[in-house]
Amino acid sequence: MISFVISIGVLVLGYFTYGKFVETIFAPDPKRETPALRLNDEVDFIPLPTWRIFLIQFLNIAGLGPIFGAIAGAMYGPSAFLWIVLGSIFAGAVHDYFSGMLSVRHDGLSISEIVGIYLGPKMKHLMRYFTIVLLIFVGTVFLMGPAKIIDGMTNGYWNIWVWVAIILAYYILSTLLPIDKLISKLYPLFGIAMILMSLGLFGALMFGDYHIPEIVPANLVNMTADPEETPLFPILFVTIACGAISGFHATQSPLMARCMKNEKLGRKIFYGTMVTEGVVALIWAAVAMVFFGNVNGLNEMMAAHGNNAAWAANEISVNMLGQVGGLLALLGIVAAPITSGDTAFRSARLILSDIFKSNQRKIRNRLLISVPLFVVAFVLTLVDFGIIWRYFAWSNQTLATVVLWTITAYLMDAKKAYWVTLLPAIFMSMVCSTYILIAPEGFQLDNTLAYIGGGFITLFITGLFLWYKLGPSYRTGKVLAEKG
Repeated sequence: MISFVISIGVLVLGYFTYGKFVETIFAPDPKRETPALRLNDEVDFIPLPTWRIFLIQFLNIAGLGPIFGAIAGAMYGPSAFLWIVLGSIFAGAVHDYFSGMLSVRHDGLSISEIVGIYLGPKMKHLMRYFTIVLLIFVGTVFLMGPAKIIDGMTNGYWNIWVWVAIILAYYILSTLLPIDKLISKLYPLFGIAMILMSLGLFGALMFGDYHIPEIVPANLVNMTADPEETPLFPILFVTIACGAISGFHATQSPLMARCMKNEKLGRKIFYGTMVTEGVVALIWAAVAMVFFGNVNGLNEMMAAHGNNAAWAANEISVNMLGQVGGLLALLGIVAAPITSGDTAFRSARLILSDIFKSNQRKIRNRLLISVPLFVVAFVLTLVDFGIIWRYFAWSNQTLATVVLWTITAYLMDAKKAYWVTLLPAIFMSMVCSTYILIAPEGFQLDNTLAYIGGGFITLFITGLFLWYKLGPSYRTGKVLAEKG
């Protein structure tokens, strides 16, 4: 219990200390006119109140991640606490802040365009396709995931495809309508519900007869049922993504970068929402470790139910919070992924509009871009959900890694403290390269070979980056400090 409470305290303290340090490095200019004011188109570029932006950004980045990912990560034991805290403060929140603020500085551009500015046109073209594929994966995952949850909650009252159709209809509306017509109206309500659900679980932990395992050396081991099959490194660092660091966040930040009235709001909106998500992930990880007795009990129950985190989340909410918990579970566990799915499609639309220079004021232009996205997503719903989820998890962390390298390039150009993103970029490169070598959906190499291979790949990526930035290939096209 002590370690859990300290972990929350450290996360909050990180916002006021390291978050302030990161903000100082970027140096936001409160007098600089933001894209929301300069480029207001009454569709995507619209000034919104800060509290609305905070809640929209929180729900955009949250989704199923801090709930499902935290429950799955809790199967490893208290090591999950360390990754959530350290990952959120030193990697995830830094990633979110800089990606959001770079979008603000570059007229609300999508993340793929920003990657192109700092890593060159070849990376821009690669990341355009990669990001759109990732967003379609997200939209598909958050289309089928909520539909399965609702179908389970209603005991199959309707066919699951009815729920898919209803959610898809909502996605179409939220993708096409101006951001202040639907998203800004619903998100605050759902955001408050999710926060209340988390606070209710926190209160149940504090006042109930639960014994949360402490962060001590004896507990910092792989507590999963088969440690050899699911090694702590790198699996844990991909399993808990949105609760620590997630590339998906970088696709969402430009949405809010187009709505901010002042650059000084960046730390609250981008760094602050990541820390808030980290707190939510900590609560869910702790609850998962104690609700079924202990970590071993969690592993046994998850195995018995096909490692279905949705089932575990529903059981926890209803049993720990009662009837109110059931309602909050419906709003939090169902609405959260839906509110990430719709903005995934919206982000994909904006990326494609940036690519084709398509003015989004006209509904016709929005339809031309959006319809193919929904057709592809619907086709993907016919593919096994588990396969989509696994590839989404890896591609999500890979995008985060590329964004960290991009921010490092920006900081080097601006002659600022680039180590704040260089170190997590190197670490996440090792995570992603090792994961694809070791995972079932990857090359399935022996653990030792995967670690050696991941190390070589990480050294190669780091060397290639430094050669590009510091070597003769770094030409006159570099971005100067006045752009940021």
